[in-house]
Amino acid sequence: MMTDFGTGFVARTITTADGLRLHARDYGSAHAGTLPVICLPGLTRNSRDFHQLAIILSTNPQSPRRIIALDYRGRGLSDWDDNKANYNIAVEAQDVLALCETLGIHHAIFIGTSRGGLILHLIAVMKPELLAGVVLNDVGPVLELAGLRHIQDYLGKARQPDSWDDAGRMLRELHGRDFAALSAADWQEMAQAIYRETGDGIVSDFDPAIGEAMKAADFSNPLPDLWTQFAAMTAAPLLIVRGENSKLLSEETVLEMLRRHPDSVRLTARQQGHAPLLHVDSIPSQLERFIEECA
Repeated sequence: MMTDFGTGFVARTITTADGLRLHARDYGSAHAGTLPVICLPGLTRNSRDFHQLAIILSTNPQSPRRIIALDYRGRGLSDWDDNKANYNIAVEAQDVLALCETLGIHHAIFIGTSRGGLILHLIAVMKPELLAGVVLNDVGPVLELAGLRHIQDYLGKARQPDSWDDAGRMLRELHGRDFAALSAADWQEMAQAIYRETGDGIVSDFDPAIGEAMKAADFSNPLPDLWTQFAAMTAAPLLIVRGENSKLLSEETVLEMLRRHPDSVRLTARQQGHAPLLHVDSIPSQLERFIEECA
């Protein structure tokens, strides 16, 4: 049976410093007395990416927890920004801080997938006291050019699907080689998370300007690393998740992260690439253990 992406949470709206309205999903809000978990998605993704994981964590019979997942500006149900230059991690980090301030959250465990993890590198410098624990999902201070070019490539090949079944097939064609762990149902559910249905058919659920900027980016030279920002993260426990087939986060970078961070552990998402789904296999139980240790 397909996952119902429309239940199990309370919809929240926050207003940014520049007046945009951002959408967030608040799962397990009845457990507001517990240390919350805040989930930050990837470049073109949205809060639905975390739906299955959020249901698991918020309904755990032994230790249910409040889970909040954000739609960045230009993604999901959040407002699109007229100033396309604002689609950058510095502005989005400020938006995450606005989310925490609006919801009265002063200390939380953060899960950052891909771009979400880059945002957490900045928050570690801007407001380190927020971080009770950090999960970096297939991202680190060094991004491999092969992985960035791979993202450019599949954004460039993306087409508008004809149906929901077609959307699932298309995702499997694009990413199936790196994600042998996923079932046919997983691909269909991924489609439900990535796309939305409009009067113009099934479309990607983000401002097209975000994808165009990524496709136009010049990756002929290595990007500046974030080791300085990563050092600010060492006060909080860290779990590094790497997809076994990841092209963006190298094994060498993971080993260096473990060496530099005194309270860090790793988790390999078997038969997954960039970025791993966190609700499959035994990953949720391992995340629950990490969260309990942070709390």
